[in-house]
Amino acid sequence: METIGQDLRISFLPLFLLALPLLEIAGFVIVGREVGALATVGLVLASSLAGVLLLRHQGFGVMARVRAEMAGGGDPSRQLAHGAMIMVAAILLIIPGFITDIIGLLLFLPPVRDLAWSRLKGRIVVATDFTTGGFRGRSRDKVIDLDDGDYSREDDFKRGPDHNSPWRRLKDD
Repeated sequence: METIGQDLRISFLPLFLLALPLLEIAGFVIVGREVGALATVGLVLASSLAGVLLLRHQGFGVMARVRAEMAGGGDPSRQLAHGAMIMVAAILLIIPGFITDIIGLLLFLPPVRDLAWSRLKGRIVVATDFTTGGFRGRSRDKVIDLDDGDYSREDDFKRGPDHNSPWRRLKDD
């Protein structure tokens, strides 16, 4: 029974995307009839400007929270998902149309993003642990301390090319 519900949800998205332009046109007609054509154009331009400004303001905030989460050694996947949803919300606001504006404004609300993340996090995998230090940064305890006379580039030039180098062997083959 679960697969039937998933199939219906998956098939609903293409249908919605196909119907969205028609719904947006209907929205323009309804809003234009109520407030006038010039005010409708003004609302569309204002929503596009709001999308750009909100993306800039909230996007920087999310990036700061991602950096703080990584610096604390935590899992930044939630903050990364919030950042992606804010980007989608801003794009929806920038796209002309009132339905996309409503969806975009809803995505700017943190409780809506939390709800979306709780429903999607089981399907999304974010790599947060790498063997070479991951998000915790590089290990700084491997320091090679040389004195002034221990190494110089001039020694390489005086000695000439290293004929035992694996790079030379590949070139000669």
